[in-house]
This record gives sequence, C-alpha cells and structure tokens, in this order.
Amino acid sequence: MTTEVYRDAWGIPHLRAADGLELAFAQGRNAATDRAWQIEVERHRVQGTTAAFLGADAVVWDRFARQSRLADTARRCFEALDADTAAWVRAYVDGVNAGLPEGADGTPEFAATGLTPGHWDPWVPLGIWISAHILFAGFPTKLWREEVARRLGDGATTLFATDGPGTSGSNGWLVTGDRTATGAPLIAGDPHRFIEDPGIYQQIHLVCPDVDVVGLAVPGVPGLAHFGHTGSVAWAITNAMSDYQDLYRERLRRSGTGVEAQGPDGWRPATHHRETIEVAGGEPVEIEVIETDRGPVIIGGLAADGAASVAEAISLRYPPRVTARLGFDAIPALLRARTVADVDRAFDAWAEPVNVVHAADTEGGLLHRVAGRVPVRHEDNRLRVVPAWEHGHEWQGWHDTPRADVEDIAVMANARGIATPLGVEFAPPHRADRIAGLLRESKSWTAPAMAAVHTDTHLASAAPLLELVAGLPALSPEASALRDRLLAWDRRMEADSTDAALYAAVRSAVVRRLVAHPELAVLTEPFGYPEVFVPWLYPPVKVAYALETLLTTDHLPGIDRAGVVRAAVDEVAAAGEHTATWGELHRLAPWQALPGTAGEEWPGLPGDHDCVLATSSVPGVTDHSARGPAARYVWDLARREDSLWVVPLGARGIPGDPHHRDQLPRWLRGEFVPVVTDFDQLTLEHRTEENHDH
Repeated sequence: MTTEVYRDAWGIPHLRAADGLELAFAQGRNAATDRAWQIEVERHRVQGTTAAFLGADAVVWDRFARQSRLADTARRCFEALDADTAAWVRAYVDGVNAGLPEGADGTPEFAATGLTPGHWDPWVPLGIWISAHILFAGFPTKLWREEVARRLGDGATTLFATDGPGTSGSNGWLVTGDRTATGAPLIAGDPHRFIEDPGIYQQIHLVCPDVDVVGLAVPGVPGLAHFGHTGSVAWAITNAMSDYQDLYRERLRRSGTGVEAQGPDGWRPATHHRETIEVAGGEPVEIEVIETDRGPVIIGGLAADGAASVAEAISLRYPPRVTARLGFDAIPALLRARTVADVDRAFDAWAEPVNVVHAADTEGGLLHRVAGRVPVRHEDNRLRVVPAWEHGHEWQGWHDTPRADVEDIAVMANARGIATPLGVEFAPPHRADRIAGLLRESKSWTAPAMAAVHTDTHLASAAPLLELVAGLPALSPEASALRDRLLAWDRRMEADSTDAALYAAVRSAVVRRLVAHPELAVLTEPFGYPEVFVPWLYPPVKVAYALETLLTTDHLPGIDRAGVVRAAVDEVAAAGEHTATWGELHRLAPWQALPGTAGEEWPGLPGDHDCVLATSSVPGVTDHSARGPAARYVWDLARREDSLWVVPLGARGIPGDPHHRDQLPRWLRGEFVPVVTDFDQLTLEHRTEENHDH
C-alpha cells in the first residue's frame, strides 16, 4: 500500500494513505519523527517514570501518576474499546514504534538526558489523554474549599470561585451564515492551556479514501478529538467547567498483610502494593499504592510498620477509572463525519473531559451541546471532600448532557451557560460577553476578520479596582497623578501600553496586601497537601483570580478595601517613574521538560487573564505568562481552504528545525497561517510502498 507524507510551507504534515489503518500508522510515525522527545516524556509521565531521567523534581508528578493509577486505567480503557477502534489505536502505536528511532536520533534532548526511546504498548495513547486531563476539571479546588471552610467558616467555601490558571479553559464561537460575508457559518476560537515547548497541539491533515480532515492533534494520540474540519462539517470544543471527579476522606487500617478501608457498610478490603520510583542522581523512592472501593488514594496513607491504628487519607473517584471509558470510540467517527448529525452521534460516546461542542455543516446543520460523563451524586460531593464511611455520597448514574439551539451566534468561554447544571465554578462572564458583543457588531464576518476577536485586549474585570481608585480622597501629588493615569486608561492590555503596566503594578500590590491581611493570612499557613496540587492551593493565586469578588463581597467585613487600594496606590506611586510597557513585563514563559537555553528571552505579550486574548500571569507573583492560546483556528464552512490556524511555536518539536518556532511571530501579532488542503500546493517529503500487519 502507498503512504505519502507532504509538507506545506510551514512544515505542517499532510498524510495520505490507502486505508484507515495505514493512515493511523502514518500519523503515529509522524508524531514520532516530529515530536519524539515530547511524546516520550508524555509516555513516561503516564507511567510515573519521569524522575528516572529528569531528576528529583519530577518525583512529585511520578508519585501522583502512580497513586492515581493512570497507566492501569489506560490499560482498562484500551481493553474496553471495540475491536475496530482498538485496531486503529494499535496501528497508530505501531507507527510510533517504527518512527521513534529516527525521531530520537534527530532530537538533542535524548542525548542530553541519556534517555533511550522505549517501546510503546497499545494503551499508551489513552494514558497520554488521561494524563493530560486528570487535573483538567480541577478537583484539587475541593481541597482548597475544605481549607477555606475550616479556616474562614462554611460561608466562605466558594468565596474564591473563579477560573484560575490551574484550569484549562478556551474561547469558542460559532457565527451562522446570517452574519458572514459568504452566507456560510464560521467556527473560531482558541484553547487556553499552559504553553508548552513543543506545543500540545499539532496541526495536521489526514487523508484516506473515507477520511479527509484537517485539525489539531495531540501528539501521542491518534486522530483529531477536539478541533477538526472535514470539508462539509467542522467542530470545536471548550472546557465545560463541569464537576465530575470526587474526593473521599478515607479511614484506612492494616489487617494482617492486607489493607482495609471503612465504607458506608463497614470495613472492606482495599487493594495495595508497593512501587519504586527511580530518580536520576538520587536515591529511589518507595511508595505504597492503595485503592479503595471509591478509588485510588492520592493523599496520605498508612505507616509502613504494620501498626493497627486507623489513618485518614483522601481518595479520587474519576469516571474513566469507574467505567473504563474515555470516549476514544468517538474519534474515528469524527474523522469520517460529513454532517452535524454525524458529529452529534460521535460525541454521544464521549466521556473525558467534559466539553461544550460547537459544530456546523454545509447543509445548514448547527450544534451547541455538552459532551462527556458527569455523575449524579449528592451536592456535597461537588463542593468538598466527603466522608467515605457515610451513606449518601455514592454515584447514582449519569447526568443527561444539555444542548441549546443556535440563533445567529453561539459563544462558549467557560462561563455559565448550558453546562451550568453540571458545574460549580465557572469563568467570569467577561470573555463570553465581550466575544458576543464584538460578533454582533457585524453581519459580514470573514475568516481573516476573526483575528480582531481573537486578539481583543479589553479588560472588563478591572472595573471594581478602578472604581475604588476613583474614590480615594486626599492623595499625594504622585498618587493623584497615578490615579489620573489609571482613570484615563482605555482598559486595554496592549503590549505597548505603559498604563496597562501601571494598572498591573497596582493590582499586584493589592493582591499582595490582601494575601497578607489578617483576615486572610490564616490561609497562608501550610496545608500539608502534595506539591502537585499547589496551583490550586497557593493563596496568592486564589486571591489574584478572585480579586473582583474580594473587592466587592460582604463576606469579609474586616477588610478595609479602600484602605488596601490606597496603600497599593501609594506604594506604586512612591516607586517613581512608570515607563515600562506591559509587553516588557508580561513575557511568554513556556513550560519545557528540560530547562531552555540559559539567558533565553521570550517575547512580550498583549492580553491578560480575563481578556479575550487570555494570556494569563499571576498578579502579585509574576507578570510572566505561562498560559494562553495554545492554538487559534477559524473553520470556514464556505470553503475549507479559506480556513486559518496558528500555534504559538511551530509544527515540529525539534530544536533548530526551521519549523520549530516559525509561527511564533504570527501568533504574537494575532495573525494566522493558511489551511492548505490541495496536495498540488504541497511538497512531497516521502512515499512508501509497504504493508503493515496491524
């Protein structure tokens, strides 16, 4: 059979094969040659073996991965796949194994760490998916609520509710033909994740006799689950902000050579075994892995000395562990979808994570729905850590997934909407409201014009702080001048704006003062939870992203908000001239498994957490941005070749490759690269004539 690999001018792979299994093999091989280091790191993350080559700092993740049983869950999910989907995943893995030696030879990180690429088992892609999304729904927020309730009282449990940097969000919007220049729908948006080097999304084009789709793949995972365009139908997703993972407070004890956990019907056996985490440059770390009837124990455990005393711990219950289902069966169906009805049926099988879906087709079909599995259970489960030994906290089936009609536009931006019954904490409405307002300004939208929405930097969340600034009396001349600048500011977080930087400085000073305030200082005392949960438990982060609420709530009467703001203004005014621009402070800071080149300076960014251009920093901690649009896309249903996309870095994950970071300048400017689907406009890289036994 013939398999062909083409590239466009941006190095984006276009794969053409004789059938679906050959295409899956080609995609796996391409992932291995273009992203060898990235996908091998992800394989080790699933298995909890990254410390063996990354060192002691990686033990924190490895411990969590093992205790939460990521690899074992992936094995279960693979074994539950239907035969056709399992063969498809296996073909992809065969391609990875075929391409890894070549990919590793050309990637310097392998030599730098001494890592040798290993053999992939068929369940690994499912494990990569679980690993990427196990923290997606933010279950550690329940730990934070526990501590807030214990230290500030039950009335403050949800005081800090907001979409923070530990949560993955997105913008997405669907514009019907009533508001486009062509009369056909446009679907656009940008997933917000930690910006990684290499990037988490790979632009790709997959073609065989019954598949012709462009979209954003996750390296190490076959197909296109979240964003795709087949020519006649296109789809995209955002995080629904649903709550579908529970934490249980467990009572554990040893019984002879076994372990028991107290459930609602008494003491029952728990599974347990010991594992060893190898550590490069350090001593091995031995851990005990315990699983109760609720799920794996991820916090706490039992002493190793066999003592009979009862210990408390916390277990995690999450749908793939319970059901052995991820929804991978939906992905091959999506690749072959021709209509919105096809996409809708495919997403009926979806499980993890829970998403809001937009889809449109060339026949007039439109879709706005939630996809995924959310358990029905007691309201307390959604808010807090619940006692495993009490009745009433069991799962009792699954929620129906809501859907809504589409009028002229539909917007999804992690705010309250059709997914409201399924969640607890949602993003503030600023992004969703701003997108809807911008879209309603025109009835002749085109794909290129969507860049103005993607890159909008208006910061509506600045209002409460600026209102307090406006009311400050009897300021010093320096502080008065600062106030005047802030009140005249257009509230746009543009990279070249000195006033945006000034606002950010005052905001950070307010955050620091609130964190240190006696009313909230109790939250800075140690919590004692594993370090992997710090993004959800670090008080400056929680205060920074709940700042609007904290500046307006009645729940904290002991805080003189005007006094806090005045002290912050005085502090910033006393610092002297404020000539730095926001872009000089707000620099891109991608995550890399290995530290980057010493002294490397990443570019400055426009935008801010609550802007449509959501480039998030952590006010009061750092102005650098580690999270933002991990891709941007516009799917045009009039002509697929008029669609557009861009990623933060480039198509290939190989340092020094011409396509490693060649899209970065366009991403920074809010521009796109074209979606090319005509093979006559592509460059043939290689053609193979071979048959693979899958």
